[in-house]
Amino acid sequence: MVQILAGEKGEGKTKRLIEMANSAIKESNGHVVYIDDDNRHIYDLHYDIRFVEVKEFPIANYRELVGFIYGIFSQDNDIEKVFIDGLYKIVGKLDNDDLIKLVAKLKEMSEKYNVEFIISANTSPASLPAEINDVLIG
Repeated sequence: MVQILAGEKGEGKTKRLIEMANSAIKESNGHVVYIDDDNRHIYDLHYDIRFVEVKEFPIANYRELVGFIYGIFSQDNDIEKVFIDGLYKIVGKLDNDDLIKLVAKLKEMSEKYNVEFIISANTSPASLPAEINDVLIG
């Protein structure tokens, strides 16, 4: 499953994502990963959540993000949920066509590895392509 929490800056997406991650770790039998562009929220997350700051690993496009996630999977076979906070801050270049491709690839990975992806994106839901409406959450 892939879910995208989209909204303008200041609408509480990160706070909600953190709450979802903290709930997930309590209910999960596997591991939870939280990917962020900086470490401001590291202490808001439960200590059992694997926090990954990507500042040291510049990600130029959606393909590199997918490769980065595969690298995380290669180190841990027990991941159940991956939270990605601030998609447009993490990925250097991401237009609507690339977003559609990213969502398709994450859906494929989700089915293959039985992992859920929950992503926040600083953008109006109306500006996102109709092809990904099935993954938008409010």
